[in-house]
Amino acid sequence: MEMAIVLFTTLFVLLIFSAPIYIAMTVSSMAVMFLFGDFSLSAVLQRIFGGIDKFSLMSLPFYVLAADIMTVGGMSRRIVDFVNILIGNFRGSLAIATQGACMFFGALSGSSPATVVAIGSMMYPRLVHEEGYSERFSAGLITASGAVALLIPPSITFIIYGATTGVSVGALFTGGIGAGLMFSAVIIAYSYYYALTHNIVVKNRASMKQIASSAKEASWSLGVPVIIVGGISAGIFTPTEAAGFSVVYALLVCVFVYKELTWKALYEAMVSSAITIGQLMMLLGAAALFGWVLTVSFFPQILTEILVANITSKYTMLFIVNIVFLIAGMFVDAGAAVMILAPLIYLPLVKLGVDPVHLGVILVTNLSIGMFTPPFGLNLFVARSVTGLSLIDVYKASLPFIVLSIIALAVITYIPAVSMFLVNL
Repeated sequence: MEMAIVLFTTLFVLLIFSAPIYIAMTVSSMAVMFLFGDFSLSAVLQRIFGGIDKFSLMSLPFYVLAADIMTVGGMSRRIVDFVNILIGNFRGSLAIATQGACMFFGALSGSSPATVVAIGSMMYPRLVHEEGYSERFSAGLITASGAVALLIPPSITFIIYGATTGVSVGALFTGGIGAGLMFSAVIIAYSYYYALTHNIVVKNRASMKQIASSAKEASWSLGVPVIIVGGISAGIFTPTEAAGFSVVYALLVCVFVYKELTWKALYEAMVSSAITIGQLMMLLGAAALFGWVLTVSFFPQILTEILVANITSKYTMLFIVNIVFLIAGMFVDAGAAVMILAPLIYLPLVKLGVDPVHLGVILVTNLSIGMFTPPFGLNLFVARSVTGLSLIDVYKASLPFIVLSIIALAVITYIPAVSMFLVNL
């Protein structure tokens, strides 16, 4: 227990002084190893490399690269345009289209802040200046809608959870579909209610010809989520094979169909992907070392015994876990939160009868909400730059959507069929 106390104390002190999360985890782990045992530096390196030497992580570079290629090659833009035109013919349609566009873009990018920037920069001016939505509602909408990217497959956070706990990534992707739809449904319902009560009328109706033309343009782009999710669910691909195929598919479409991918753009996409993957791998390696030190300290085992002995209801335990992860999501990156906290609560919840896939969906839903929860949700700061509003105004704008998302979280948590229906099929 003393090892665990020193480990967490050192970690939090380093985080308070703004040390990068991977450095905080590595330094705190090394401090415990050298204070409480006779460990060599080679043991540190072995644990770090062991943490990233996992088959389930092979898909990460492909998904990140595919997303970057789709962004620079015009596939992402065509999906957003198609959603806007398709849902643009009834009251509240532009707000609903914003949520729909975030779902599709999230499926391509897997990044919540990137979704806020990409969709928010296009939709916020239209919401405010063309359709008459208030600045506060529009800012809250794009801030919250972008968070669905963590749930819609292929989600990097699900891959990290799968690598950390050993749960099937394909099953997590499938479970994320139901949760993502539930998360989006409450925002869509509120958007329609807002448009109804504030007399927002449709100004630009799309003709069937425009819808058909946009669908034709976006058809190749829409094939990506179908290939990834459908291929994995049908057993045609493993998640890793689907990731590799998505890169090849994106290249072929962007080069030969849309003809927008230049050598320069491809180089920039590859550099961007390499930087992103480097950051993720450093985090994962540090988390593997941190998790191993935790295991050696017997803290997870002790915590499991205490929780299982004192909390016999899985519903009570899930309530506590929701609070912990909601708070964690405000302060740290979703991937880092999963790597640090998932090993601690995984065994107690599984022993109480919670399905490991359902647990992963619950954790990622919490972290999605944390992305736009004050004071430090990352989407809040991104939305501030997109909208030009003050941070306080963005905070206020997010509050109704936080309440709505917590309602969705409660449904996802206590009605497992929402996320597990497709998995069980």
